Amino acid sequence: MMTSAVAFTLMASTVISQPRAGTMLPYMREAGDSLIQVDERGVALRELFKAMNENYVMPEIAKKIESELTEWMKSKEYSSVTDPVAFAANVNEFIKANVTDAHLRFRYSPTAYPVRVDPGEPSAEEIRQQTEWTRRQNSNFRAVERLEGNIGYFAFDLFQGQEDVRRPMAAVMNFLKDTDAMIIDLRSNGGGDPSGVQLVCSYFFGEEPVHLNSIYFREGDHTEEFWTLKSLDAPRYLDKPIYVLVSKRTGSGAEECAYNLQQLHRATIIGESTWGGANPGGMFRLSDHYACFIPVGRAINPYTKTNWEGKGVIPDVKADPANSKTLAQTLLVKELAAKEKDIEYKKALEELIQKLESAGS
Repeated sequence: MMTSAVAFTLMASTVISQPRAGTMLPYMREAGDSLIQVDERGVALRELFKAMNENYVMPEIAKKIESELTEWMKSKEYSSVTDPVAFAANVNEFIKANVTDAHLRFRYSPTAYPVRVDPGEPSAEEIRQQTEWTRRQNSNFRAVERLEGNIGYFAFDLFQGQEDVRRPMAAVMNFLKDTDAMIIDLRSNGGGDPSGVQLVCSYFFGEEPVHLNSIYFREGDHTEEFWTLKSLDAPRYLDKPIYVLVSKRTGSGAEECAYNLQQLHRATIIGESTWGGANPGGMFRLSDHYACFIPVGRAINPYTKTNWEGKGVIPDVKADPANSKTLAQTLLVKELAAKEKDIEYKKALEELIQKLESAGS
């Protein structure tokens, strides 16, 4: 059964379940793991076939993967694989051979996945753990500052749901409202909840709703549209240049954020091509120690009619992610200096450009 709400996500954390922000599970093998019970392999695969046939956004691919894994289960190679990490890797090789889907991944956990009374809902203890984890992580907002040149900068590493993103995002926008340009750092952001993406993007458009993204869901054969929000808790950031920093670690919902702003010509993307995962879904518990993130939907940009699956978000300015923050600041200061009418302040900006370029050389 699926263990969390539909989400975009790439990164893992130490929390067993993230009911409001995705499916962050402990997938690292710990020292001293024992070999799996052989019977658990078959149980996990049979549950995988069931879960994929009922939920995977591409049902024809689910059938193909089932067919190939069923044949593998009859082989001597299958019988010989008793190491759980190696077994999971083998299953993923079959998956990768049949489909390009960055999210679709079979997982092993040395810690048993929790069994829920209601498989579709997190337990009270899981909710408590998630709430405490979110508080300690400050909803994954880790930095906000005003850079030289009056450039705003903020960084966060996960898109929580709107209820958790609202407070820190409003604080960021209140603090940076008087800056002349903005840098959004998504270089380490692994994704999360589409509603969090919706809220963050909303700050960079006017009150008139703008269509950001759509997600097609197999269940019910329906498409959900995501538009900018009419009501926000802090000032909107309008008519000012924005740069978004990305890297290969920018995944899933963070890719959607960058892609939305890029396709709507609201921001310049700088860095390297991103991870390349555009199909949201959730984690399905298959057995005590195996689970699979199964995409149940597919992102569809309303303007390109496609998404970033398999190729990532292609940056407008290619740069080494390690140096992209300074480069973005330099490019923004140049843009501000070019249109500055105050002679003294223009001179100060030009001196700052020389300083930044010297630091980056």
